[in-house]
Amino acid sequence: MWFLTRSTGIVAAVLAVAALVWGLFFSARNTGTRLRPNWWLALHNYLGGLTLLFIGLHMLVSFLDTDAGLRFIDLLWPSSDVGWAIDWGVVAFWLFVIVVLSSVARIRRRLPRSAWHAVHLVAVPAVVLTGVHAYQAGSDSTSVWFIRGLALLVGLAVYPLTIRVLGLTRRRRGRHLSLKGAS
Repeated sequence: MWFLTRSTGIVAAVLAVAALVWGLFFSARNTGTRLRPNWWLALHNYLGGLTLLFIGLHMLVSFLDTDAGLRFIDLLWPSSDVGWAIDWGVVAFWLFVIVVLSSVARIRRRLPRSAWHAVHLVAVPAVVLTGVHAYQAGSDSTSVWFIRGLALLVGLAVYPLTIRVLGLTRRRRGRHLSLKGAS
């Protein structure tokens, strides 16, 4: 059970970073022209759904692992009984639920674009909390391979986030300058 708990958590974390990276590249329009935008969006949505599925598997296996000593409520509600190491994972789970469910077509169509976008940005802190949970609760958090893997995931997530933020800054600065020139 320990191996299953660990492996489902690792896969969920990698999928979360992949979904974030794909979403950031797609929203920054840095995906190139070889594949249509709907392909990129479908892949992003698929990765988000898989992330939630593997988080659920990770939680289920953690609950079934009698050595972990987790109650069902510990997986759904942060509590001082299990400590923040687990609670960060619980909070990240709920943030992922909000992001993924708000992206379901029926719900997304009913939300104003700005509200959906604000909710969707919650994916960034969800990925950060996933890393904190992995570092604090993971049994291998002091091993060299874990630290290198976590650093790689952080780098993979920060790179497109930086590109996206810089692109937004340039676009806003360009609009600001064009508005000044018009007046």
